[in-house]
Amino acid sequence: MYRSAGVAMAWNVFRFCTALRGLGSIMILLVLAIVGVTYYAVVLCNYGPALLAGGPTTLAAFAVLLLFHFLLAMLLWNYFSVVFTNPGSVPPNWNLDFDVETGETAPLASSEFSSQMNLQQSAALGSTGNPRVRYCRKCNQLKPPRCHHCSVCGKCVLKMDHHCVWVVNCVGALNYKYFLLFLFYTFLETTLVTLSLLPHFIAFFSDVDIPGSPAALATTFLTFVLNLAFSLSVLGFMIMHISLVSANTTTIEAYEKKTTPHWIYDLGWKRNFAQEILVHPCILRRGFEKNSSFTGS
Repeated sequence: MYRSAGVAMAWNVFRFCTALRGLGSIMILLVLAIVGVTYYAVVLCNYGPALLAGGPTTLAAFAVLLLFHFLLAMLLWNYFSVVFTNPGSVPPNWNLDFDVETGETAPLASSEFSSQMNLQQSAALGSTGNPRVRYCRKCNQLKPPRCHHCSVCGKCVLKMDHHCVWVVNCVGALNYKYFLLFLFYTFLETTLVTLSLLPHFIAFFSDVDIPGSPAALATTFLTFVLNLAFSLSVLGFMIMHISLVSANTTTIEAYEKKTTPHWIYDLGWKRNFAQEILVHPCILRRGFEKNSSFTGS
């Protein structure tokens, strides 16, 4: 009975992961469609024509459009950086004792290993049978610290945070910075659009005659509602990730910390933010390849 229930649950999870893989480029097209509708409403329907009005209206429209295009460019740049950047894969033949310079594995005695890694770090690597090593049965390879297997991507991801359906990719060690910046610029962009279209939205419920075709008015109304919803939801999501970064924790590790009295990766909020925001992903990649005992970003 229990075995059949476990098999059914595993089958449901497999079907769910397969469905997420099937979304693929559909989610990217959906994001681009939302961006296109927003661009049409803000630039072509409202503030583009306002440039020809003259006077203060032209200056205000120019300022809104300038800021709108800057934030949109930054949003799209970071979005596609998250989409196309490898979140961090385990290098081939990775080993806790792997010597990158010689390309050979030199097993360390337990006393030598203890001198290089304290007890807290050894416990953090926890695994059945050997507290130092974790092994992924699906990838048939060792798992570095803070590494988790993604059933959607079908591989182990370094410092995995979560699999995001909006970017059709995992968020991990090498693209987490882009993900944070994507949230930041999305919040700024959606807030700007919401505030800039607020007068037009209020005009819908007044007796004032609103210029424009019915299609343009409907698009403006829809764009305001969509961007307001995204602004509020992204704000909550961004606050959550800021709290995670301040403690040098991922979404997955947030649950693991509940059973850990001391989180060994917490360096203080200033150094934690410096690791995520100031360090370029290329430096992280080179650092991992040179350091077989990589434990953070």
